[in-house]
Amino acid sequence: MSDLVNSSPYGPRNEDDFLAEMNRLTAHHLAACDEYAKVWPDWHPATNVEQLPYLHVGTFKWIDFRTIGEHIKHERTLLSSATTSGTPSRIALDEKSSELQARSSLAILSDFVGETPRPLLVVDSARSLRMRGEVSARIAAAMSLRPLASDIYFLLATPEDPSSMKWDLLGKLLDEHDEFIVYGFTWILHTAWGAAAVPDEIRSRLAGKTICFVHSGGWKKLEAARVTREAFDEALLSGLSAESKVVDFYGLVEQVGVVYPLCEFGFRHTPVWADVIVRDSIELTPLSGEPGQLQLMNVLASGAPYHNVLTEDTGRIIRGECPCGRSGKRFELLGRLPKAEARGCANV
Repeated sequence: MSDLVNSSPYGPRNEDDFLAEMNRLTAHHLAACDEYAKVWPDWHPATNVEQLPYLHVGTFKWIDFRTIGEHIKHERTLLSSATTSGTPSRIALDEKSSELQARSSLAILSDFVGETPRPLLVVDSARSLRMRGEVSARIAAAMSLRPLASDIYFLLATPEDPSSMKWDLLGKLLDEHDEFIVYGFTWILHTAWGAAAVPDEIRSRLAGKTICFVHSGGWKKLEAARVTREAFDEALLSGLSAESKVVDFYGLVEQVGVVYPLCEFGFRHTPVWADVIVRDSIELTPLSGEPGQLQLMNVLASGAPYHNVLTEDTGRIIRGECPCGRSGKRFELLGRLPKAEARGCANV
Protein backbone atom coordinates (compact mmCIF):
# COMPACT_ATOMS: atom_id res chain seq x y z
CA MET A 1 0.00 0.00 0.00
CA SER A 2 2.64 2.54 1.05
CA ASP A 3 4.56 1.91 -2.19
CA LEU A 4 1.83 3.68 -4.16
CA VAL A 5 1.91 6.76 -1.90
CA ASN A 6 5.09 8.29 -3.24
CA SER A 7 6.35 11.85 -3.60
CA SER A 8 5.07 12.21 -7.19
CA PRO A 9 1.27 12.11 -7.02
CA TYR A 10 0.71 12.76 -10.71
CA GLY A 11 3.27 10.49 -12.34
CA PRO A 12 2.47 7.39 -14.41
CA ARG A 13 0.74 4.47 -12.67
CA ASN A 14 0.68 0.72 -13.21
CA GLU A 15 -3.08 0.03 -13.42
CA ASP A 16 -2.65 -3.65 -12.58
CA ASP A 17 -0.86 -2.74 -9.34
CA PHE A 18 -3.62 -0.34 -8.36
CA LEU A 19 -6.35 -2.92 -9.05
CA ALA A 20 -4.45 -5.58 -7.11
CA GLU A 21 -4.13 -3.25 -4.12
CA MET A 22 -7.82 -2.34 -4.24
CA ASN A 23 -8.77 -6.04 -4.42
CA ARG A 24 -6.51 -6.79 -1.44
CA LEU A 25 -7.93 -3.89 0.56
CA THR A 26 -11.51 -4.88 -0.25
CA ALA A 27 -10.90 -8.47 0.87
CA HIS A 28 -9.31 -7.14 4.07
CA HIS A 29 -12.43 -5.11 4.93
CA LEU A 30 -14.85 -7.87 3.97
CA ALA A 31 -13.06 -10.28 6.31
CA ALA A 32 -12.82 -7.90 9.26
CA CYS A 33 -15.82 -5.56 9.08
CA ASP A 34 -19.15 -7.36 9.61
CA GLU A 35 -21.24 -4.37 8.52
CA TYR A 36 -19.38 -4.11 5.22
CA ALA A 37 -19.63 -7.87 4.60
CA LYS A 38 -23.40 -7.65 4.99
CA VAL A 39 -23.54 -5.09 2.17
CA TRP A 40 -21.40 -7.19 -0.21
CA PRO A 41 -21.83 -10.85 0.91
CA ASP A 42 -21.04 -12.55 -2.41
CA TRP A 43 -18.23 -10.42 -3.80
CA HIS A 44 -15.40 -11.97 -5.82
CA PRO A 45 -12.14 -10.27 -6.83
CA ALA A 46 -12.62 -7.68 -9.57
CA THR A 47 -10.97 -7.79 -12.98
CA ASN A 48 -11.33 -4.00 -13.38
CA VAL A 49 -11.92 -1.06 -11.03
CA GLU A 50 -15.55 -0.66 -12.13
CA GLN A 51 -16.38 -4.04 -10.54
CA LEU A 52 -15.01 -3.11 -7.12
CA PRO A 53 -17.67 -2.88 -4.38
CA TYR A 54 -18.45 0.54 -2.98
CA LEU A 55 -20.54 2.20 -0.29
CA HIS A 56 -22.90 5.11 -0.80
CA VAL A 57 -21.69 8.20 1.01
CA GLY A 58 -24.93 8.38 3.01
CA THR A 59 -24.36 5.04 4.76
CA PHE A 60 -21.64 6.59 6.93
CA LYS A 61 -24.29 8.72 8.64
CA TRP A 62 -26.14 5.69 9.97
CA ILE A 63 -23.65 2.83 10.24
CA ASP A 64 -20.42 2.81 12.24
CA PHE A 65 -18.10 0.95 9.86
CA ARG A 66 -14.96 -0.30 11.63
CA THR A 67 -12.51 -2.91 10.42
CA ILE A 68 -11.15 -4.85 13.38
CA GLY A 69 -7.69 -6.38 13.49
CA GLU A 70 -4.77 -7.07 15.77
CA HIS A 71 -2.67 -4.31 14.21
CA ILE A 72 -5.48 -1.75 13.76
CA LYS A 73 -5.72 0.91 16.44
CA HIS A 74 -8.59 3.34 16.02
CA GLU A 75 -7.67 6.75 17.41
CA ARG A 76 -10.22 9.40 16.48
CA THR A 77 -13.49 9.93 14.66
CA LEU A 78 -13.69 12.39 11.78
CA LEU A 79 -17.02 14.20 11.50
CA SER A 80 -18.58 15.76 8.45
CA SER A 81 -20.98 18.66 8.67
CA ALA A 82 -24.67 17.85 8.92
CA THR A 83 -26.08 20.83 7.10
CA THR A 84 -29.52 19.44 6.30
CA SER A 85 -30.09 16.12 8.07
CA GLY A 86 -28.50 17.02 11.40
CA THR A 87 -26.62 13.70 11.28
CA PRO A 88 -22.90 13.82 10.40
CA SER A 89 -20.91 11.15 8.68
CA ARG A 90 -18.56 9.45 11.14
CA ILE A 91 -15.27 8.04 9.86
CA ALA A 92 -13.15 5.93 12.18
CA LEU A 93 -9.49 6.89 11.82
CA ASP A 94 -6.72 4.46 12.68
CA GLU A 95 -3.02 5.04 13.19
CA LYS A 96 -1.76 3.38 9.99
CA SER A 97 -4.32 5.00 7.71
CA SER A 98 -3.78 8.42 9.29
CA GLU A 99 -0.07 8.22 8.51
CA LEU A 100 -0.74 7.37 4.85
CA GLN A 101 -3.42 10.03 4.58
CA ALA A 102 -1.07 12.68 5.95
CA ARG A 103 1.56 11.69 3.39
CA SER A 104 -1.04 11.78 0.64
CA SER A 105 -2.34 15.25 1.56
CA LEU A 106 1.18 16.63 1.85
CA ALA A 107 2.25 15.29 -1.55
CA ILE A 108 -0.87 16.59 -3.31
CA LEU A 109 -1.01 20.01 -1.67
CA SER A 110 2.72 20.71 -1.95
CA ASP A 111 2.40 20.15 -5.72
CA PHE A 112 -0.05 23.08 -5.85
CA VAL A 113 1.02 25.22 -2.89
CA GLY A 114 4.78 24.73 -2.97
CA GLU A 115 7.14 23.34 -0.35
CA THR A 116 8.64 26.55 1.06
CA PRO A 117 7.68 26.84 4.77
CA ARG A 118 5.56 29.93 5.49
CA PRO A 119 3.24 30.95 8.31
CA LEU A 120 -0.15 29.24 7.98
CA LEU A 121 -3.08 31.50 8.81
CA VAL A 122 -6.30 29.60 9.46
CA VAL A 123 -9.52 31.58 9.12
CA ASP A 124 -11.11 29.62 11.94
CA SER A 125 -10.90 29.43 15.71
CA ALA A 126 -8.52 27.31 17.76
CA ARG A 127 -11.59 26.24 19.74
CA SER A 128 -12.52 24.02 16.82
CA LEU A 129 -9.57 21.78 17.71
CA ARG A 130 -10.88 20.99 21.17
CA MET A 131 -13.31 18.15 20.55
CA ARG A 132 -12.13 15.17 22.55
CA GLY A 133 -11.59 12.14 20.33
CA GLU A 134 -13.27 13.81 17.37
CA VAL A 135 -12.19 16.24 14.68
CA SER A 136 -14.30 18.25 12.26
CA ALA A 137 -13.72 17.95 8.55
CA ARG A 138 -13.00 21.66 8.25
CA ILE A 139 -10.22 21.56 10.84
CA ALA A 140 -8.84 18.37 9.28
CA ALA A 141 -8.56 20.27 5.99
CA ALA A 142 -6.68 23.11 7.65
CA MET A 143 -4.35 20.72 9.47
CA SER A 144 -3.47 18.96 6.21
CA LEU A 145 -1.44 22.10 5.43
CA ARG A 146 0.41 22.03 8.76
CA PRO A 147 3.51 20.18 7.39
CA LEU A 148 3.99 23.05 4.91
CA ALA A 149 3.87 25.72 7.62
CA SER A 150 6.62 27.35 9.64
CA ASP A 151 4.05 28.43 12.25
CA ILE A 152 0.26 28.30 12.57
CA TYR A 153 -2.13 31.03 13.69
CA PHE A 154 -5.92 31.03 14.02
CA LEU A 155 -7.55 34.28 12.95
CA LEU A 156 -11.12 33.91 14.24
CA ALA A 157 -11.98 34.47 17.88
CA THR A 158 -15.26 32.61 17.46
CA PRO A 159 -15.80 29.56 15.22
CA GLU A 160 -17.94 30.20 12.13
CA ASP A 161 -18.13 33.94 12.86
CA PRO A 162 -16.25 35.77 10.09
CA SER A 163 -16.78 39.08 11.89
CA SER A 164 -14.52 37.89 14.74
CA MET A 165 -11.31 38.27 12.72
CA LYS A 166 -8.27 39.14 14.83
CA TRP A 167 -7.10 42.04 12.69
CA ASP A 168 -4.53 43.07 15.28
CA LEU A 169 -2.87 39.65 15.05
CA LEU A 170 -2.92 39.74 11.25
CA GLY A 171 -1.42 43.23 11.26
CA LYS A 172 1.43 42.08 13.51
CA LEU A 173 2.16 39.10 11.25
CA LEU A 174 2.13 41.30 8.15
CA ASP A 175 4.82 43.44 9.76
CA GLU A 176 6.97 40.35 10.35
CA HIS A 177 6.52 38.27 7.16
CA ASP A 178 6.12 38.74 3.42
CA GLU A 179 4.74 35.30 2.46
CA PHE A 180 1.86 33.27 3.88
CA ILE A 181 -0.45 30.33 3.34
CA VAL A 182 -4.05 31.14 4.25
CA TYR A 183 -6.68 28.43 4.65
CA GLY A 184 -10.39 29.01 5.05
CA PHE A 185 -13.69 27.28 4.43
CA THR A 186 -14.98 28.85 1.22
CA TRP A 187 -17.80 31.09 2.45
CA ILE A 188 -16.00 32.01 5.69
CA LEU A 189 -12.86 33.03 3.78
CA HIS A 190 -14.90 35.15 1.38
CA THR A 191 -16.92 36.82 4.13
CA ALA A 192 -13.97 37.46 6.46
CA TRP A 193 -11.27 38.37 3.97
CA GLY A 194 -12.48 38.55 0.39
CA ALA A 195 -15.47 40.84 0.87
CA ALA A 196 -15.34 44.46 1.94
CA ALA A 197 -14.58 43.45 5.53
CA VAL A 198 -10.81 44.07 5.51
CA PRO A 199 -9.96 47.36 7.29
CA ASP A 200 -8.17 49.93 5.13
CA GLU A 201 -5.12 49.87 7.39
CA ILE A 202 -4.76 46.09 6.97
CA ARG A 203 -5.36 46.26 3.23
CA SER A 204 -2.57 48.79 2.82
CA ARG A 205 -0.19 46.48 4.74
CA LEU A 206 -1.22 43.56 2.51
CA ALA A 207 0.05 45.41 -0.57
CA GLY A 208 2.78 43.43 -2.32
CA LYS A 209 2.62 40.44 0.03
CA THR A 210 2.69 36.93 -1.47
CA ILE A 211 -0.19 34.77 -0.26
CA CYS A 212 -1.35 31.34 -1.35
CA PHE A 213 -5.02 31.12 -0.38
CA VAL A 214 -6.33 27.57 -0.01
CA HIS A 215 -10.04 26.95 0.43
CA SER A 216 -12.46 24.04 0.42
CA GLY A 217 -16.14 23.44 0.99
CA GLY A 218 -19.36 24.05 -0.86
CA TRP A 219 -20.27 27.16 -2.83
CA LYS A 220 -23.96 27.15 -1.92
CA LYS A 221 -23.95 30.39 0.08
CA LEU A 222 -21.78 32.17 -2.46
CA GLU A 223 -23.85 30.95 -5.39
CA ALA A 224 -26.96 32.26 -3.65
CA ALA A 225 -25.17 35.62 -3.36
CA ARG A 226 -24.14 35.35 -7.03
CA VAL A 227 -20.43 35.36 -6.24
CA THR A 228 -18.52 33.81 -9.15
CA ARG A 229 -15.19 31.99 -8.85
CA GLU A 230 -13.53 34.83 -10.75
CA ALA A 231 -14.93 37.47 -8.39
CA PHE A 232 -13.98 35.33 -5.37
CA ASP A 233 -10.35 35.04 -6.52
CA GLU A 234 -10.10 38.69 -7.55
CA ALA A 235 -11.32 39.90 -4.17
CA LEU A 236 -8.70 37.82 -2.35
CA LEU A 237 -5.80 38.69 -4.63
CA SER A 238 -6.42 42.42 -4.93
CA GLY A 239 -3.24 44.38 -4.15
CA LEU A 240 -1.05 41.31 -3.57
CA SER A 241 2.05 40.28 -5.51
CA ALA A 242 1.77 38.61 -8.92
CA GLU A 243 2.99 35.35 -7.35
CA SER A 244 -0.08 35.14 -5.11
CA LYS A 245 -2.76 32.60 -6.03
CA VAL A 246 -5.94 30.86 -4.94
CA VAL A 247 -6.15 27.06 -4.69
CA ASP A 248 -9.63 25.51 -4.53
CA PHE A 249 -9.70 21.87 -3.49
CA TYR A 250 -12.49 19.32 -3.41
CA GLY A 251 -12.67 16.27 -1.19
CA LEU A 252 -14.86 14.21 1.11
CA VAL A 253 -14.64 13.36 4.78
CA GLU A 254 -15.44 9.83 3.59
CA GLN A 255 -12.27 9.91 1.45
CA VAL A 256 -9.95 11.55 3.92
CA GLY A 257 -6.36 12.03 2.77
CA VAL A 258 -7.13 12.59 -0.91
CA VAL A 259 -7.99 16.06 -2.15
CA TYR A 260 -8.52 17.31 -5.68
CA PRO A 261 -7.21 20.86 -6.20
CA LEU A 262 -8.35 22.75 -9.26
CA CYS A 263 -5.44 23.03 -11.68
CA GLU A 264 -4.71 26.20 -13.63
CA PHE A 265 -6.74 24.90 -16.58
CA GLY A 266 -9.86 24.20 -14.51
CA PHE A 267 -9.58 20.43 -13.99
CA ARG A 268 -9.12 18.11 -11.01
CA HIS A 269 -6.61 15.26 -11.17
CA THR A 270 -6.46 11.87 -9.46
CA PRO A 271 -3.14 10.97 -7.79
CA VAL A 272 -1.61 7.57 -8.50
CA TRP A 273 -3.07 6.12 -5.27
CA ALA A 274 -6.65 7.12 -6.15
CA ASP A 275 -9.17 6.80 -8.95
CA VAL A 276 -12.52 8.22 -10.07
CA ILE A 277 -15.44 6.62 -11.91
CA VAL A 278 -18.56 8.40 -13.18
CA ARG A 279 -21.81 6.43 -13.02
CA ASP A 280 -25.29 6.92 -14.38
CA SER A 281 -27.43 7.99 -11.42
CA ILE A 282 -30.30 5.66 -12.30
CA GLU A 283 -28.71 2.49 -13.64
CA LEU A 284 -25.28 3.01 -11.98
CA THR A 285 -23.53 1.97 -15.17
CA PRO A 286 -20.08 3.52 -15.76
CA LEU A 287 -20.01 6.50 -18.12
CA SER A 288 -17.24 7.75 -20.38
CA GLY A 289 -17.27 11.49 -20.94
CA GLU A 290 -20.92 12.03 -20.00
CA PRO A 291 -21.99 13.76 -16.77
CA GLY A 292 -22.94 11.46 -13.89
CA GLN A 293 -22.41 10.56 -10.26
CA LEU A 294 -18.83 10.57 -8.97
CA GLN A 295 -17.36 7.46 -7.35
CA LEU A 296 -14.03 8.03 -5.58
CA MET A 297 -11.55 5.41 -4.42
CA ASN A 298 -8.09 5.22 -2.88
CA VAL A 299 -5.77 2.72 -1.19
CA LEU A 300 -5.26 4.61 2.09
CA ALA A 301 -7.99 3.23 4.35
CA SER A 302 -7.26 0.10 6.38
CA GLY A 303 -9.29 0.84 9.55
CA ALA A 304 -12.71 1.22 7.89
CA PRO A 305 -14.09 0.54 4.39
CA TYR A 306 -14.21 4.10 3.12
CA HIS A 307 -11.73 3.25 0.35
CA ASN A 308 -14.45 3.20 -2.34
CA VAL A 309 -17.38 5.62 -2.05
CA LEU A 310 -20.22 6.61 -4.34
CA THR A 311 -20.77 10.32 -3.74
CA GLU A 312 -23.76 12.59 -4.28
CA ASP A 313 -21.63 14.91 -6.39
CA THR A 314 -21.77 15.06 -10.17
CA GLY A 315 -18.97 15.36 -12.67
CA ARG A 316 -17.51 14.00 -15.87
CA ILE A 317 -14.23 12.45 -16.94
CA ILE A 318 -12.14 14.51 -19.37
CA ARG A 319 -10.15 12.40 -21.81
CA GLY A 320 -6.70 13.27 -23.10
CA GLU A 321 -3.71 14.97 -21.54
CA CYS A 322 -4.11 18.15 -19.53
CA PRO A 323 -2.03 21.18 -20.58
CA CYS A 324 -0.87 21.46 -16.94
CA GLY A 325 1.24 18.31 -17.47
CA ARG A 326 -0.21 16.21 -14.65
CA SER A 327 -0.81 12.57 -15.55
CA GLY A 328 -3.73 10.40 -14.50
CA LYS A 329 -7.46 10.85 -14.87
CA ARG A 330 -8.83 14.36 -14.80
CA PHE A 331 -12.40 15.37 -14.19
CA GLU A 332 -14.76 18.28 -13.87
CA LEU A 333 -16.81 18.73 -10.71
CA LEU A 334 -20.24 19.87 -11.88
CA GLY A 335 -22.34 20.07 -8.72
CA ARG A 336 -24.70 18.05 -6.54
CA LEU A 337 -27.45 15.60 -7.35
CA PRO A 338 -30.94 17.14 -7.21
CA LYS A 339 -32.32 17.05 -3.65
CA ALA A 340 -28.98 15.83 -2.26
CA GLU A 341 -28.03 17.18 1.16
CA ALA A 342 -26.02 20.38 1.13
CA ARG A 343 -22.88 19.01 2.75
CA GLY A 344 -20.99 22.21 3.54
CA CYS A 345 -17.85 21.45 5.52
CA ALA A 346 -17.82 17.85 4.42
CA ASN A 347 -16.41 18.86 1.06
CA VAL A 348 -12.76 18.77 2.12
